[in-house]
Amino acid sequence: MATRAKKTDQSFGSLFEDDYLIRTLGQIAQDPEVALTELVANAWDAGAALVDIAIPDAPHGELTVQDDGHGMTAAQFKARWMKLSYDRVKHQSPFVEFPPERANWTRRAYGHNGVGRHGMLCFADIYEVQTWREGKGASVVVSTHSQATPFMMDSMTPLKRPGHGTKLIVKVGRHLPDADSIRDILSARFLHDPQFVVRVNGVSIPLSEHTGLVEKATLEVAGGAPIEAFVVDTTRGLKSTLYQGVAFWVNSRLVGSPSWVVGNAAVLDGRSRFAKRYTIVVQCGPEWMGEIEPDWSRFKSTEVVRSMNSVVADYAAKVFNKLSDDFVDDSSQDALLRHRETFKELSLLGRIEVAHFTQELVKRSPAITAETLAIAVEAVINLEKSRSGVALLQKLGRLGDSDVVGLDRLLGQWTVRDALAVLDEIDSRLSIIEAIDKLSADPATDELHTLHPLVTQARWLFGPEFDSLEYTSNVTLRTVARKLFKQSVEDGAFLKPDQRPDIVVLADATLSIVGTEGYDNFDTSLTRIQNVLIIELKKGKSSIGRAEMTQADGYVQDFLQSEAMDGTPMIRAFVVGHQISSKTTREKSISEDSVVRGKVVATTYGQLTRSASQRLFKLRDKIPARYEGVSGADLMARVMETPSQAGFDLREKVAEPLAVGVVETAVEDAKVGAAA
Repeated sequence: MATRAKKTDQSFGSLFEDDYLIRTLGQIAQDPEVALTELVANAWDAGAALVDIAIPDAPHGELTVQDDGHGMTAAQFKARWMKLSYDRVKHQSPFVEFPPERANWTRRAYGHNGVGRHGMLCFADIYEVQTWREGKGASVVVSTHSQATPFMMDSMTPLKRPGHGTKLIVKVGRHLPDADSIRDILSARFLHDPQFVVRVNGVSIPLSEHTGLVEKATLEVAGGAPIEAFVVDTTRGLKSTLYQGVAFWVNSRLVGSPSWVVGNAAVLDGRSRFAKRYTIVVQCGPEWMGEIEPDWSRFKSTEVVRSMNSVVADYAAKVFNKLSDDFVDDSSQDALLRHRETFKELSLLGRIEVAHFTQELVKRSPAITAETLAIAVEAVINLEKSRSGVALLQKLGRLGDSDVVGLDRLLGQWTVRDALAVLDEIDSRLSIIEAIDKLSADPATDELHTLHPLVTQARWLFGPEFDSLEYTSNVTLRTVARKLFKQSVEDGAFLKPDQRPDIVVLADATLSIVGTEGYDNFDTSLTRIQNVLIIELKKGKSSIGRAEMTQADGYVQDFLQSEAMDGTPMIRAFVVGHQISSKTTREKSISEDSVVRGKVVATTYGQLTRSASQRLFKLRDKIPARYEGVSGADLMARVMETPSQAGFDLREKVAEPLAVGVVETAVEDAKVGAAA
């Protein structure tokens, strides 16, 4: 008879490291602010009205968290506290259970996944729980020192204590919290309900003294008593969005639940970062008791309540407008971060345009949802990619062999940014030359509004010393000019005299006076005017004769004889017109003691542009087709809209200029490009 083989049990249970639970709790086990916030939320869920937290001054001291909630029996403790990932909603409903004396209170519970109660593990691997209900309960020591289970009861002792509540005790071995910081954070999170008080080391923060208080206002309500509104920034304490919005307190009791819906009007989308950051608390006195439903779930639908809702909604909108800059930045960052990979593929200009579009959309539609904003941003990014990508490919496809070789050489020796900087400067100067050349021959051209702005942009035409932004329209020069031309020009002849260069409007021309300064050769501690440039521009198709030269000669001599200038500068006067009359001296020198102190030069617009072409290495002759089809007016517009160090104007691309700070916020602060 065959014998049956003996059955051997080769199955084994799972084993756990001592710190298994701590490692799975994440921030709860690492950040004391998060840990204590979760424990206070547990007290909220237990129907507590008061939570007392005691934080020691030094490590190894005793930290306690005690509340006056409903507490637990020994059996309830085992079934709830000791169950891993206890489903509170399943076993207890989403609403808070209150002790008998608060049976008419209502709250929604924070907890749902059963991990917040382990917050004491942030401070040590072992802690004690004392909990009692209807005078009976248990004292339990909980630890993680077991391989058979993630956490266990080291001991359980029956406990008799009157009333109800729970007290947690731990000796702090790590992550000692700062009492003041914890007090600020907890008061920010739970400030919406005046019937829930949190004290840290015996001290709580009243709403009026909260560090996050942005502003306080008294609001007048037609037909009702005045109310007070408090706007609080809850950024530091925000760990959950269960209760955010406008919270109404009547006689220090919460009415209904806080919400961004006031009456029948949605003040703000509760999903936005702005809505999650700020809370508005509205305090109403006992005069409003008669306007509340008996269960305190909401206000009655009366005329005075509707008036109050309207006043509060208007106030919330005003607050939103004041704080909208942060809101716009936050919302824009969220939307751009959702598409960070595609966003960073765009060119710098493309990023600027998309960032600007995003911020403008949020400004104009503050109630836009995060999902809608993200969809809109994705569409704009795709359009930008399509536009710039196709345009670039089309241009590359039209390049000839020599252009491809040249492009390869260019990119091999230059960065695109450096090449664009050089080409923009060259293009600006060539555009000035072309614009002057095309406009100066037209008798209808206005020298004040057309030729003068162009020539002012091109002071380098008259000498290298004026080829700089560091020129001055010295106060003494302005004074001299006013004295000299007082009899020859009408009142108001100076155009924008507080800007530089000064422009004097004559009967048939304009006069510009600028100067440069430098250190005196004999006394290096003092600066003197070294050069004075006088430019007299005639209108289009004009002719320069002896009278014009004599008049300019008089200007120079009057300047030289003036005692209002510092130093003995060299004065150059240029009279510029379309042509020079015959038998007119083209150049005159003015000397003092055999030293040339001034010159008067007659020149034509054509001569200026030819000289400028020579200075620019005849580049104008090498690319003649570039400006052939562009009118003088269009070239002038291009020159006058050239970006400078003073600003960055994208009006051709977007509705308004985009400030550098906007780009930094949208691109750098959002950390969109930083991940590349």
